Amino acid sequence: MHVDLAVVGTGLAGLSLARAASGLSVALIGDAPAPMPAGGAFDTRVYAVTPGNAEFLDGLGAWRRLPRDRVAPVYAMRVFGDDGRAELAFDAYRAGVPALAWIAEDAALQAALYAALGQDERVQRLVPERLVRLQLEPDAARLELAGGRVLRARLVAGADGARSVVREQAGIGVRRTAYGQRGVVANFRCERAHRGTAYQWFRGGAVLALLPLPGEQVSMVWSVADDEAERLLALGPDALAGEVGAACGQVLGELRLVGAARAYPLQRMAAERTVAARVALLGDAAHVIHPLAGQGANLGLQDARQLAQVLAAREPGRDAGDERLLRRYARARAGEVWAMDATVHGLYRLFASRARPVAALRNAGLNLAGRLPVLKDLLMRQAMT
Repeated sequence: MHVDLAVVGTGLAGLSLARAASGLSVALIGDAPAPMPAGGAFDTRVYAVTPGNAEFLDGLGAWRRLPRDRVAPVYAMRVFGDDGRAELAFDAYRAGVPALAWIAEDAALQAALYAALGQDERVQRLVPERLVRLQLEPDAARLELAGGRVLRARLVAGADGARSVVREQAGIGVRRTAYGQRGVVANFRCERAHRGTAYQWFRGGAVLALLPLPGEQVSMVWSVADDEAERLLALGPDALAGEVGAACGQVLGELRLVGAARAYPLQRMAAERTVAARVALLGDAAHVIHPLAGQGANLGLQDARQLAQVLAAREPGRDAGDERLLRRYARARAGEVWAMDATVHGLYRLFASRARPVAALRNAGLNLAGRLPVLKDLLMRQAMT
């Protein structure tokens, strides 16, 4: 089989690139989409999709396929410091937009993108399937799959996650930093209506976020030290709900756990380069950041959007895997990814510090940002792209 583009990875970045790469023959390689939670429950892995990425997904025919009762708009956001007084608030009305973001489940987004791909004759879906060997040759890449199939592609897009096989076999190294934290995630039914408001509390090195889900439910992400994560996971449903309620000051009244809590390790990771001859990396294969800003999935979607644009604008006669072409993609993404990573890592370090002068500075800064409309609008616009 010969294709212009082989996309390895069936997460949001890979699926959206396969759909967005207009004019190219595509092979999509990876796992089948995860099933939707049964019984009306919500997935514990959710994303705050920015308006810019929602528009991108709509252009791919995926956003409109999401069931409306599984998407929750974020009309406002309140961020609290760790002194009990510092606060920064955003709202969609001030921004002049219908919503600051939309909370959607990973499983629902994957299902919508996969359904949209079903209408695209350019894309051959080789799922479930796994890449076992990648050889990079001057005129094409050769991919050997676990099922015995061999294909050649002008370009291989590695969207296969933080442990990317494409990245490894292309000889691209990574820089990793373990945060010594885990993200504990769970869904709760709340006593008081959340009214489309997302909440976030910085509590020393820990960060607690409650994101609105449809109905009277919220999705929790609590980034805590590894030993604290173990303790939280060992609690019974009522005890865990009680700890979360106490940590957020009962802002939504009594909480009741829906489903089971789980946790995943947090790390900072960056590929030493995002392109090589016949290879481009995107999503978690290229960069992983702390979840405190909720921008990891958005960065991956923006990678897919940018790479598709670069490929669509290539000169006649230049094939999709030309390294000079791919450097355009790398340059286009480098600044934004670096800025987001540096900002998020800087915030983590700032709020993790126990030094009193640093604590005073960070809380004063949070209050100052809330009182300066120009700065506040800049922060809000950056988060909505």
